[in-house]
Amino acid sequence: MTGVKKSREDWCAAHNVPESVCVECDPTLMPAPEPRGWCKIHGVPECTLCNPEQAQLPKTPTVTSADLDRARRALDFADRPANTVNCRTHLRRIQYATAKDADKAGIAVEPAWTAPAVEFVSAPGEVCYDQTRVARLSSRSPGTVWKVFKQLGQKVKAGDVLALIDAGEVGKLKAEVLQSFAVLQLKKQTLADIMESGGAVASARVREVEAAVREAEIRLAAGCQALTNLGLPLAEAEAMTMTAGQLKDKLRLLGLPADLAVMIDPKTLTTNLLPVVTPMGGEVVSRNVVAGEVVDAARILFEVADTKSLWLTLDLKTEDAPRVKVGQPVRFLPDGGREELTGTVAWRSSQADAKTRTVKVRADLPDPEGRQLANTFGAGRVILREEAKAVSVPNEAVHWDGCCNVVFVRDKDYLKADAFKVFHVRKIRIGARGDRNTEVIAGVLPGEVIVTRGGGLLLTELLRADLGEGCACCHVK
Repeated sequence: MTGVKKSREDWCAAHNVPESVCVECDPTLMPAPEPRGWCKIHGVPECTLCNPEQAQLPKTPTVTSADLDRARRALDFADRPANTVNCRTHLRRIQYATAKDADKAGIAVEPAWTAPAVEFVSAPGEVCYDQTRVARLSSRSPGTVWKVFKQLGQKVKAGDVLALIDAGEVGKLKAEVLQSFAVLQLKKQTLADIMESGGAVASARVREVEAAVREAEIRLAAGCQALTNLGLPLAEAEAMTMTAGQLKDKLRLLGLPADLAVMIDPKTLTTNLLPVVTPMGGEVVSRNVVAGEVVDAARILFEVADTKSLWLTLDLKTEDAPRVKVGQPVRFLPDGGREELTGTVAWRSSQADAKTRTVKVRADLPDPEGRQLANTFGAGRVILREEAKAVSVPNEAVHWDGCCNVVFVRDKDYLKADAFKVFHVRKIRIGARGDRNTEVIAGVLPGEVIVTRGGGLLLTELLRADLGEGCACCHVK
């Protein structure tokens, strides 16, 4: 067709090619394949998934069960833009007289390919520490800070002592325990002497002494429990096995790790010391105390956090919230960052915020290398659907003709010297749409050559004869 001559006598004004080679006016020049009709499964006419022989490829491609499953998943996932059943524009073919004419018109093409397709909802988000892995520590009793051992940013292990508080209540409780222990020992000895008297003591006196022993035991147990409540564990049964001297020595260093006890000068050691102990390992992310300060139980002295475990909180639009489920993947790009963090949805609020009308969603974001800063903002995406090998075309290749989504597919014989320079109108079902590419669920197979630039001219040609007469689909013969 490269030698086609244009003349006024031999010119098809309706299709802008010589009338002698116009395949639209004379279909016998290029007979169309046997029509397959409307595909109810995929919502397109002449479906290439169900009828791969309709594809404009040198050889009939093989459509696998994986291809059909991928299309089914995409259609089942959401309501997709539909095409009109009785639309006939897919029967049209847009023709150029020569390949040079197409090039001069700015027509550029590219084969359809397979690429990952992702559908997601996006929302602004904020990163903070995993609140189940943050310990906010204060003194359990009012007192004066005796010594601080850990600094801001220092790594700690569970059980490490961060500071020692000189708390008068601790010394008082220890003294009460020693006193209760001494009273109990005295009452027990008195009861033992009575029992050895051989019945010389009245039974009423025996019951009185027995009651005094039980009372002393209760007081000792209460003292041990009071120390335990302050984080200084002392079991009553253990105390009962000791002598008064042993108990005094134990109470003096109660709650202090052995390695710390040997570091303290016995001459300056007070029995009032109350350790501030971290219950978990991590990093000291906040320290608001120095030695000599007076503190109470309401004041937070340290914060210890597992910096490798983060929470991401997203503020979703209410219309997006129903699509988000626990377990879905999440990707988060911090402001100013270059690398996305990945995690999973752990919780979705059952209510919208009263002021912003957004829905809170929380995701767990592991950060094993500790790169991310807590209390920072960024853009998050909840991944709703992801396909590894979806058929894709550039966004500019997809057009809306008034009732259907169409692309223009180059004829498989286009590059042959004597072939007609034809572009076929192909109806498609579209899926995920990204910044640059669009997923084609049905209507195009990989390898088919699609018009990517200049498609607007082809669309104008498709609709040109019907301007002012309504939808083009109703007028195609």
